[in-house]
Amino acid sequence: MSDAYAQPSREWWVEQWIEVLERIGFTQRLARARNYARQGNVLSIEFKGAKVTAKVQGTAPEPYEVTFSLDRFTDEEWSYVIETMAERAIFSAKLLAGEMPQNIQDVFTANGLSLFPFDKSSIHSRCSCPDPANPCKHIGAVYYLLGDQFGEDPFVIFQLRGRTKDEIINALRQIRSSGEEPTATSAIVRPATPLNPDQFWIYTEQLEPSLIVITPPPSSETVLDVLGALPIKVEPPANQVAMETLKLVYQTVSMEAVKLAMAIGG
Repeated sequence: MSDAYAQPSREWWVEQWIEVLERIGFTQRLARARNYARQGNVLSIEFKGAKVTAKVQGTAPEPYEVTFSLDRFTDEEWSYVIETMAERAIFSAKLLAGEMPQNIQDVFTANGLSLFPFDKSSIHSRCSCPDPANPCKHIGAVYYLLGDQFGEDPFVIFQLRGRTKDEIINALRQIRSSGEEPTATSAIVRPATPLNPDQFWIYTEQLEPSLIVITPPPSSETVLDVLGALPIKVEPPANQVAMETLKLVYQTVSMEAVKLAMAIGG
């Protein structure tokens, strides 16, 4: 395997995969996992459907067994996603050519999903080592090498979500060969009613929880990235420290806001 996480320039989907670790707060612990991956301690990685099994050599004579998986999307969710892919000609063309579109995440976001895990609740892992922490360095090493797998075949992330590359491409070809325009089956058609400006912000009905969808932003760019460096007269290192602190605060507040929204929506 190539060392994807050590490359100066990585594919965007590999970057996104590794950024998940930083976003959910595993960065310091997984520094050891990165070294484990680089030293070749991961002896094997195998896919059994949407589940990953691996053997990682630790301090014990026998290698530890690691299992890893993500929450799988339902058949209904995948049907909506594939229809949305088919509706966008550039997505369909690239996928049928075996390429990963740059903004493929938009397709999933439009259907209330996230291709990449948003937090650790959708990541399921287990290791046979005695370390009670999860992720331990053995799980972390497998996680990093999965990024390497994505660099070689970006469709691996689809498999972790429940659909192989061949299944997606065959479904897209079937839609194209039918000669029919894909239908937005997730759309809800309602009869037109006159708009009363006085009642526009008033809604007395109980919201249906299943219609409340919380999704991550389509890109990792924040308002701090847009505004740029702080306009203060300090030495560059101090300015950088201030920006890093603000980014950490921004990420923490964002995660807490999502958790609060999910608690209220649920």
